[in-house]
Amino acid sequence: MNNRSNPSELATFAGGCFWCMVSPFDELPGILKVVSGYTGGHKENPTYEEVCSDTTGHYEAVQITYNPEVFPYEKLLELFWQQIDPTDAGGQFHDRGDSYRTAIFYHTEEQRELAEQSKQEVAASGRFDGPIVTPIIPASTFYPAEEYHQDYHKKNPGHYKRYRNGSGREDFIERHWTAPVDTLELKQRLTPIQFEVTQNNATEPPFHNEFWDHQGEGIYVDIVSGEPLFSSTDKYDAGCGWPSFTRPIREYNIKEKMDLTHMMVRTEVRSKQSNSHLGHVFEDGPGPNGLRYCINSAALRFVPKDEMQQEGYGEYLQLFE
Repeated sequence: MNNRSNPSELATFAGGCFWCMVSPFDELPGILKVVSGYTGGHKENPTYEEVCSDTTGHYEAVQITYNPEVFPYEKLLELFWQQIDPTDAGGQFHDRGDSYRTAIFYHTEEQRELAEQSKQEVAASGRFDGPIVTPIIPASTFYPAEEYHQDYHKKNPGHYKRYRNGSGREDFIERHWTAPVDTLELKQRLTPIQFEVTQNNATEPPFHNEFWDHQGEGIYVDIVSGEPLFSSTDKYDAGCGWPSFTRPIREYNIKEKMDLTHMMVRTEVRSKQSNSHLGHVFEDGPGPNGLRYCINSAALRFVPKDEMQQEGYGEYLQLFE
């Protein structure tokens, strides 16, 4: 499946409920397709009910078609480990049974070697108390799941978010993968307003902040972690005095929380990786989803388009094609 003009390869991962394993890879540069399905068992063309009965030997899995020149396999592995409890051999979180086991299915010898190396690195990281039990096994026939399972996070976003939280997956990921805050280091690195906004949920004054009327092509990243958050292609003047965007670069990089402060009911947005307070999202935007992400400039750093490659954001240049 590889050609010079448009190289593509397959990666297959099992991480428990396949609904929860699509969104982490979806919408990333170089990811061409993510399909939910079944693999690793003995029954041809199984149904969801048959797989859940634990009689087929199949895992719920996702198969990813990706461009390795844009998003290499090593980065897929890194993202995979951040979605699962690799010490659990009996399922994932509240989902129990063989169909919810984790596994890396390798398609080439190179993938096997990279997967083994990454597994050793996770084991040596000290993030988990128990041994890493996720197996690395040869890929076998992959059977796409029924259509209603495909892109479930987009078709049923409310239920999907409740499921991720209710299953315990979201809390587990946050406990094990959110970088601990070094308050002293942040106070030395950030300006006072940047620290107060990101760490103490402060709000900077409207029309007196760095990016409210900022122009230029590029991306806005988390001031704390460097995580890509918003693109200039989705920025617009909402007249509110803060930088406003119709959508994030990836919904997966944004966490939402109910905010009941100031005698209001609002939806706060935070960055997933560093848990920085960013701002709020409102349902009065001009885009197709009707959303306005109203973000504090102090939570952002702007990376101009012509500097993105050298700063390690080259894969996001496709946003401007």
